[in-house]
Amino acid sequence: MSRYPASVDVAIVGSGPAGATYARILSEEAPDASIAMFEVGPTVSDPPGAHVKNIEDAGLRARAQERSEGPGAGAATVNSPGAVKSGERRARPGTYLLADGYQVDGEDGLPVAAFSSNVGGMAAHWTGACPRPGGSERIAFLDDLDDLLAAGDRLLGVTTDAFDAAPYTALVRDRLAAVVDDGRADAARVQRMPLAVHRRDDGRLVWSGSDVVLGDATRANPRFSLFDESLVARVLVEDGRAVGVEVRDLGTGEVHEVRARAVVVAADALRTPQVLWASGVRPAALGRMLNDQTQVVYASRLRDVEPPAGDGIAASGALSEQSGVSWVPFTDEMPFHGQIMQLDASPVPLADDDPVIPGSIVGLGLFCAKDLQWEDRVEFSDTEQDSYGMPAMRLHYTLTDRDHAVLDRARAEIVELAKAVGEPIGDRPFTMPLGASLHYQGTTRMGETDDGQSVCGPDSEVWDVPGLFVAGNGVIPTATACNPTLTSVALGVRGARHIARTLTPVIE
Repeated sequence: MSRYPASVDVAIVGSGPAGATYARILSEEAPDASIAMFEVGPTVSDPPGAHVKNIEDAGLRARAQERSEGPGAGAATVNSPGAVKSGERRARPGTYLLADGYQVDGEDGLPVAAFSSNVGGMAAHWTGACPRPGGSERIAFLDDLDDLLAAGDRLLGVTTDAFDAAPYTALVRDRLAAVVDDGRADAARVQRMPLAVHRRDDGRLVWSGSDVVLGDATRANPRFSLFDESLVARVLVEDGRAVGVEVRDLGTGEVHEVRARAVVVAADALRTPQVLWASGVRPAALGRMLNDQTQVVYASRLRDVEPPAGDGIAASGALSEQSGVSWVPFTDEMPFHGQIMQLDASPVPLADDDPVIPGSIVGLGLFCAKDLQWEDRVEFSDTEQDSYGMPAMRLHYTLTDRDHAVLDRARAEIVELAKAVGEPIGDRPFTMPLGASLHYQGTTRMGETDDGQSVCGPDSEVWDVPGLFVAGNGVIPTATACNPTLTSVALGVRGARHIARTLTPVIE
């Protein structure tokens, strides 16, 4: 007998935060609906979808990361952004690189484009940063965007006070503000980074993953089921409408059909269009407007500080909390987003006689918004397959003159920020290999109308394919510099509420 149901009300492909959002909202607002969630990777944490940083045993944490690396498991990874060398292709722990097709001759490509295959997706490995979009990052045609973002904060468990007790938090923020805030609106001034993290009663931090998004409402829902190591090869479409999914049990190799009244594809910004392509759903905008965030990093050592009292509370089993996480918001005048946080070691060697005060090495990262281009895209093969047997992908991606100009500005700005904070470490900032941010967007973009430039409408339902919804970072239609997860969850809330309304009978 199949371990899968013959039919459900809603089938969700992918268990990252966006897919989890649909399960949570449906559990809350359509509690009689049956929901099946399918994830290609294994369950690596307890509860399912939990952040691996919450695994206190370092060996078990490393094992969870390796099990998330799918076909790339066993390859060399990099443990921190500062350790990435120019031209080197290494994935972060818990992720694996696109093996082929990441760069076309004559284009920049995304050399370190990467994925995670595990319950919880990349939210089992992320930094938890949840800034709100500002200026041109915002989706102008969604009048309810702020309400949706507030709902996203609730689902992700976003806080801003987790690091308030860290001794250098206010100092770092004040030093940054002195060189950034002049002329900025209040919302765009230096501030605490909103983080998907909370502190337990014993003082330890708990980082949010998809488990937090799913919440008790979903876990207690007897009509919700999560199936790991289950590859959805295609969406079933009949008479132009989505009616279910074809799923392959990776343990047995058996293929089954699961009928559904609605299908949500929330694989990620590269694999969601892959599933649609494999299903014969190929609107003109599918895979187009691919955009990422180029990233510049630097480090600085805090000057004129005293060693903090005590050792601090371990934030991740290794890092003492001293300087917290500060945020320099994106503005249209300065089109990058800043994330300033403590490093547990210097990215360059220091002299043996030059002792480092714990927590005094601060890492700075600026993420740049991409100039959107129709030709930046992920395309799929009808003849070649990837390691999962899905259509092989090829990335077309080129930085424009404007992109290079913004990068130059970011390199200059990060030096000024590093000087404001303390003493810059190293001769110059480092530009990360393209794709390193893991913030891929735009490939199933939302539009206000079906003008050929978008894949789905404001409720995330695919144009001309009723019952088929897309979710995740790929739905974001704007060029952003801020971390996209909160926005993706917010858009998922809107789509899930739409499905809930269609499933809930109207009482007259």
